[in-house]
Amino acid sequence: MIGRAAPDGLIVPVRLTPKASRDAIEGLREDASGGRVLAVKVTAVPEKGKANAALEKLLAKALGVAGGRVEVTGGLTSRNKDVLVRGDPAEITAALEKLIGEQGV
Repeated sequence: MIGRAAPDGLIVPVRLTPKASRDAIEGLREDASGGRVLAVKVTAVPEKGKANAALEKLLAKALGVAGGRVEVTGGLTSRNKDVLVRGDPAEITAALEKLIGEQGV
């Protein structure tokens, strides 16, 4: 399972790279503690929440959910973030797995 269930959705651990050459979801990576994180790159700069907003928009579009259902809830000033995707955790997990599978990452 990618992420962990929350009362109102799924919390997805993300490793964000701002100021990239393109917006992209690169797939699952192992973090320093041996856990799995979703690697994401955005072109936005990490100033005044711009990179976080770009991350929320990119994930919402990729998962086919409304933008208001995706929110960075942890790590606001860090590259390692917790992103809450509101909705049924099983459906969100299935959408993430499909996305990762489709991109071959």
